Amino acid sequence: MWWKQTLKDIDTAKFLYKTKRYDYGSFWCQQAAEKALKTLLFKMGYELIKTHDLVLLARKVAAPENIIQLCKELTPVYIETRYPDLGDEGFKKFTKKETEKDIINMGIIVKWVKKKL
Repeated sequence: MWWKQTLKDIDTAKFLYKTKRYDYGSFWCQQAAEKALKTLLFKMGYELIKTHDLVLLARKVAAPENIIQLCKELTPVYIETRYPDLGDEGFKKFTKKETEKDIINMGIIVKWVKKKL
C-alpha cells in the first residue's frame, strides 16, 4: 500500500515539474521519499512513525551516510512548501533547478529503498 503510493507520488512530482509547478513538485518529492522510507520501516517490523523527518526515518532503517545526507537536503521541503510564515515573502518559491535536484535526490533515496525491499 505505501509503496504503491510512493510510485504515485513520484509520478505526481514529475508531472508537476513538467507543468512548471516547482514548489508542488518538490513537495511530492519529499512525500515520495518519506513513503518509501516508511515502506521499508514496515518491512523491518516497525509501527508507523508519524513524522516528516526523513533523516529520522533513514536512521531507523540504517541508511548509509549518503542517503542520510540526501534526506537532510530534502526534509526541509515539507516545511518550506506548507508554512508561509517561515520567510518574509511567505511560501518559499522553488526554481526549476531546485526541483530538478529534489527529483534526483528523491530518486536516489527511492532506488536505495527498493533494493532493500
